[in-house]
Amino acid sequence: MHILATNDDGVRAPGLQALAEAAEAFGKVTILAPNRNWSAGGHVKTLTRPLRIEEVVLANGRSAITSDGAPSDCVALADLGIVEKPIDLVVSGINAGPNLGHDVTYSGTVTAAMEAVIAGIPGIAFSFGGYASPYDLETGKAIVTQVLERILAHPLDKKMLLSVNIPLLPLDEIKGFRITRQGQRIYRDELDKRFDPRGRPYYWIAGEEPDGVVEEGTDFGALEDGYVSITPLQLDLTDYQRAQQIGPWFSE
Repeated sequence: MHILATNDDGVRAPGLQALAEAAEAFGKVTILAPNRNWSAGGHVKTLTRPLRIEEVVLANGRSAITSDGAPSDCVALADLGIVEKPIDLVVSGINAGPNLGHDVTYSGTVTAAMEAVIAGIPGIAFSFGGYASPYDLETGKAIVTQVLERILAHPLDKKMLLSVNIPLLPLDEIKGFRITRQGQRIYRDELDKRFDPRGRPYYWIAGEEPDGVVEEGTDFGALEDGYVSITPLQLDLTDYQRAQQIGPWFSE
């Protein structure tokens, strides 16, 4: 099995090294990840400039490939021939922070896995489900291992897209796994207006860390209860119920 590992925190992020080390138990692992942090970069396909790659050596001594593109660019580059094919699975993460609720549309971690599914390769995104750096990488590796053991015991579906969030608990306090739906994310963004030395305004999107509605069956609810949240996602964003509602408006 050939597994591609990527992330949105940058190729030298400890979470990516932990992810790759866990995945190596299941096959050959190739790392192709951005050369800088792309957190909240969303689903990007770079078409207006050339993309460059280079080989690097990580802190643990393993080799990797890095690109100046986004996480989704990295997956596209790999699929288009930068790395040896076939690629059987793409794993992304382990992200330094949660990807819950609406986060999945912003997350470079999750959208890298989405890009894999677009290419016909199953994708799994792994994230630590809270803000508490430094993260317990050994717990993260153990959870990645357990998830991959269960997934790879069955035939891989090329449309499989999973977002996995790991609670910030010691491994022996994590109760297990729950299959969840996306919860309701609450953002507390604020506009921070500042001025440069020439008096020209510039802006930061600032504010407090986002929160979420803890409900049974959601990703937020699973983490609150001490479980790993596994949310199956799909690329079809069609609101079928809404289509039935508005259909008669346009049939006259």
